[in-house]
Amino acid sequence: MIIVISPAKALDYQNPVRSTSFSQPDFLDRSAQLIDILRAQTPARIAELMSLSDALAELNVARYAQWSRPFTPGNARQALFAFNGDVYEGLGASSLSEADLSWSQEHLRILSGLYGMLRPLDLMQAYRLEMGTRLQNAHGKDLYAFWSETITSELNHLLAAEAEAGREPVLLNLASDEYFRAVKTKQLAGSVVNTAFEDWKGGRYKIISFFAKRARGLMSRFIICNRIDDVARLRDFAAELSPRIFRQFRAASSSAHAARLPRRPQDVFQRRSSVARISAIAASSMPACSGRQ
Repeated sequence: MIIVISPAKALDYQNPVRSTSFSQPDFLDRSAQLIDILRAQTPARIAELMSLSDALAELNVARYAQWSRPFTPGNARQALFAFNGDVYEGLGASSLSEADLSWSQEHLRILSGLYGMLRPLDLMQAYRLEMGTRLQNAHGKDLYAFWSETITSELNHLLAAEAEAGREPVLLNLASDEYFRAVKTKQLAGSVVNTAFEDWKGGRYKIISFFAKRARGLMSRFIICNRIDDVARLRDFAAELSPRIFRQFRAASSSAHAARLPRRPQDVFQRRSSVARISAIAASSMPACSGRQ
């Protein structure tokens, strides 16, 4: 199983990093092309492109100016420790063991507007460039035109490796819609499992951004800690996260779910239609890793 998640806008380059292991991003030459384009933009244009305040635009113009190779632990930080949003708080990288990080390096990928796709331990320098940015480039009018072929090709390489290892080639989408649009799903040599994390509120299910993001991180952590490579085992995520809340876990189709709206949160996992719906109501809890090798 290969998991993809989104990056975070917030970054942490201050707190100590517990791991000394690192790797280099695969697509730095392409990242450098984008940096050249970004360096040619004024702060006002950067603010307009990404709806940033003047202060944030100035900060990122400075980041683009300072961006330089080679990446080292002295001028860059591993991606999993550099990103600092709700997803990454749920994932809790600082408490993962070296064995956990090593496993995640093979199975977890972070989609990125500047770097295309990152492994957890890939070094990255600070930036702000969202995948939905309409930045004109040699490949088209936006970053989807710039990155989609590269990202999809690399994911196919990873899925092929899963198949060669005797595992089902499955891509688990824990990214936001903005970022997953960069993946050409019809060209993938494997199946895709999409996820939706919803809360029962006001008489219906709805996605609440904070809880949904935290739940994406929590599911990523659950997969890493338990070395999950079988989609069916994702059913255990709800039970481990909060047995009290998720004891109602059941398998059902999306249509059956819509016809029987429950009065309390229920979890619906439909493998055949590649939709996993798990309530994020307990997303403030972080399951401990078992320390597996």
